[in-house]
Amino acid sequence: MNIFVAGFHHETNTFAPLPADWAAFESGAGYPAYRRGAAVLDQLGGSSLAVGGFVAAARERGWALRPSVWAGAMPSNKVTTAAFERICSEILADLEAALAAGIDGIYLDLHGAAVAEHHDDAEGELLARIRHLTGHALPLVASLDLHANVTEAMLGACTAMTAFRTYPHVDMRQTGARAAALLADRLKRPGAVAARYHRRIPFLLGLNAQCTLAEPAATVMRRLGEIEAKKGVELSFAMGFAAADFLECGPVVFGYGDAQAPVQQAVDALYAEVVGRRAEWRLDLMSPDAAVNEALGLARAAQGFGPVVIADTQDNPGAGGDANTTGLLHALLRADAGGVFPARVALGLLWDPAAAAAANAAGLGAELALDLGRSVITFDGSASDAPVHARARVMALHDGALPLHGPMTAGLTAQLGPCARLDVAGIQVLVSSAKAQMLDLDLYRFLGIEPADMAVLVNKSSVHFRAAFAPLAAAILVAKAPGPMAADPRDLPWQKIAASTLRGP
Repeated sequence: MNIFVAGFHHETNTFAPLPADWAAFESGAGYPAYRRGAAVLDQLGGSSLAVGGFVAAARERGWALRPSVWAGAMPSNKVTTAAFERICSEILADLEAALAAGIDGIYLDLHGAAVAEHHDDAEGELLARIRHLTGHALPLVASLDLHANVTEAMLGACTAMTAFRTYPHVDMRQTGARAAALLADRLKRPGAVAARYHRRIPFLLGLNAQCTLAEPAATVMRRLGEIEAKKGVELSFAMGFAAADFLECGPVVFGYGDAQAPVQQAVDALYAEVVGRRAEWRLDLMSPDAAVNEALGLARAAQGFGPVVIADTQDNPGAGGDANTTGLLHALLRADAGGVFPARVALGLLWDPAAAAAANAAGLGAELALDLGRSVITFDGSASDAPVHARARVMALHDGALPLHGPMTAGLTAQLGPCARLDVAGIQVLVSSAKAQMLDLDLYRFLGIEPADMAVLVNKSSVHFRAAFAPLAAAILVAKAPGPMAADPRDLPWQKIAASTLRGP
């Protein structure tokens, strides 16, 4: 079997400050950089990504793979027209060549929540262009992120889709392998059409509520597996990315099988499970000062049994934030956290290329005056906290190229540019030249911080950090400091989706 392979990943926050241009895909930053051709298999085939799981499963089956493009950029505002058209044109050009040589199926590693400047449903548009070339008879299977905003166009174009089942996403490779199994099933029965059914959840889910390590998401995903096994179908619950202002934003339950009745029954059962727990999806978050004060108290009580971790969720660069707001750093300074636990309080990663460059120019041990972070316009049009003006000592430097080994990142390499660890009133502030979500212990260790030895860690992340940090954390708190990513979807100035959806859980 000859299988065409391509990938396109962008999680679009239409309320975020910056768009995703071609440079964002070319550099990747916290994502693998843009790849085309054999490099897709050579460099991503062994990774923790879904495409890595698909490639491994495909090779076990003896399939010949025809790699095209893998394009991913850090979450941000819309994908620019130029970037989207370039990515599409290269995928389509490769597909035309593959069709001429002969292929038996297509696998796409998609995120599922991309919005382009000229197409609200970016994945739906890409899929429509692919189907214009192939027709609908050729099997086309896609893997999706758990946060996908699944659209009618996506469902109509794909033979089958399957979404991650964990958040933090520690099952990406398994999802890719599951996509390979779905494709293998279709290849065995050419011309057979899979039964499909889906239902849209009538409310939005904030990111923090979607964590499958906590309730109600943990129980819902357990029930998904039980229902799937009982009915003999393929079932998915894409929880949606509730920061993309377009009509089809939101959670969707969908499934595939050999017969319509069991698929519909399975989807209806999982839909009822999700909607029946509507009140449980609500989440209370802490102010920066409350989170810091509680963290310091918990850290005293923990007596060295792991750090207290605070999630700076509204500046999460994995959801459209730029990792450069200072609300929690101000709160740490107000509480004299660095005096309470000297050199045992850290914040990372703060995206501040100017501070990183100044520190690298000054050298180890240097002291310098810096304005750390930025004041940005947040989702509601207000300004976030002012930069922190402080004297800082340069404690560690790095070129920013580092291999990662965490539950979500094994096999990947971050390219962060010049980085530095700065001591600001006893607080260790890690600054980088490229954005990356704090989801791996290596993102502290490369600048000389051992997370397990710290008293308090402030992570610019919402949930993904839990995969690596939860096993060693004494406690985890979630803070709501001003930033570009609304923790509560009801806070966003929506224009396009229905008011009934905005009421949330």
